[in-house]
Amino acid sequence: MVNSMSEESDPRDIRTALDAAIDAFNKEGFGVPEREEAIATDDDWKTQLTKACRLLDAVSLINGDGHYTAIIELCFGATERSIEAHALAEGGSDLEDFYDHTHCYDRAAELGLLSRTATEELRGLYNENRTDSYYGGKRPTEEQADSMYALSRTVHQYVTEQIREGGVCVCNTRN
Repeated sequence: MVNSMSEESDPRDIRTALDAAIDAFNKEGFGVPEREEAIATDDDWKTQLTKACRLLDAVSLINGDGHYTAIIELCFGATERSIEAHALAEGGSDLEDFYDHTHCYDRAAELGLLSRTATEELRGLYNENRTDSYYGGKRPTEEQADSMYALSRTVHQYVTEQIREGGVCVCNTRN
């Protein structure tokens, strides 16, 4: 039997933190927001590409500290954002097309960015391993984290080289 809480019985600290988070996303009560400077916002593809850069940068900061779950999550996200950037820049896609986490792999094959075999393997890697590492009972390993980091960096570099308009990647700008 599940006990139901009344709206007024939520812990005050959780309620306060939840309200603050909602306000932050609604941009209420914080004055001029301080945005992440490295994220380009003038085109959707640039936003996705620079988000991938920032995810890879975050991995570089925690790599080697045993945060395998976080590394795997960030690397799947960086791979997805990179491929989405290509589809947005070169393939006439719209950002709304990518609410399904595996649609980017279909677009990569359709646009000739990667072969159908590679995109099916990327989708399989995502479907079979990302979900299990995130929700499953298995504990991620160093080898899995390292291989995902290498894969996401390689995909990101390749995608960046395929986008006709260059100079957007911010991966090498951190001091």
